Amino acid sequence: MSFGMEVAFIGGGHMARCLVEGLLSQGRDPARITVADPVAATRDALSTQLQVRVFEQGIDAVATADLWVLAVKPQVARAVCEALAGQAARTRPLVISVMAGITHAQLRQWLGIDTLVRSMPNQPAAIGAGITALYADPALDVTSRTVAEAVFSSTGTTVWIEHETQMDMVTAISGSGPAYLYRLAEAMEGAACARDLPPEIAHHLVVQTLLGAARMLQVSGESPAQLRGRVTSPGGTTEAAIQTLENGGWAKLIDEAVDAAHARGRALAEQFG
Repeated sequence: MSFGMEVAFIGGGHMARCLVEGLLSQGRDPARITVADPVAATRDALSTQLQVRVFEQGIDAVATADLWVLAVKPQVARAVCEALAGQAARTRPLVISVMAGITHAQLRQWLGIDTLVRSMPNQPAAIGAGITALYADPALDVTSRTVAEAVFSSTGTTVWIEHETQMDMVTAISGSGPAYLYRLAEAMEGAACARDLPPEIAHHLVVQTLLGAARMLQVSGESPAQLRGRVTSPGGTTEAAIQTLENGGWAKLIDEAVDAAHARGRALAEQFG
């Protein structure tokens, strides 16, 4: 990604800020980054804390930008894109969308260009531990794909998906997935505290257990089922706990939760199309 490239963010919310901070950490000149957001307090914070240039209107932010990052809510995606379509036709920027549920076809229709990348980052991107799925039309050139990867390089890892239809499942697994683990952590801490463990100890035990288990999944080369089997001794405490979860429909509930998130992602495109 050329360090001379000017980048415009449309929307200055949490994920946009993470990406801006990531670009700055790579040594990018804040004067070459613009952010448009309708909320004055958001603009003031970005300008003061990150020294980037801020605007109320998107059309002003993209005036000289080679790369646009669309980070607005899906509800306003169409209006935002159509307001920028004239400028897109004149300058032919690379456009990266971080909007859940908004399809490549919709972006192409609203903006009138096909140099587009859909992305789905997740919350751990804020600490450089995220994963971002990317999708583009097969015709998109290698240089543009490399630029898209570079935007997310400071936030964690990236993967390209082959079929856009897979993006809703990506959203359900990695986009929404952190919340599933937070809810598990919340329940484990609650159970521990209800049985007389001090809250600070319960929190530390749960956090480090989740971190350690995730690290085992990453480095061991074994499947989740194999690792679980190594912890679950016949007739032991873990087997008793796992059996309780299975009897309560644990796996079925996870499947239903993922299905609900997947369906919602598909519905967003239809709702706001």
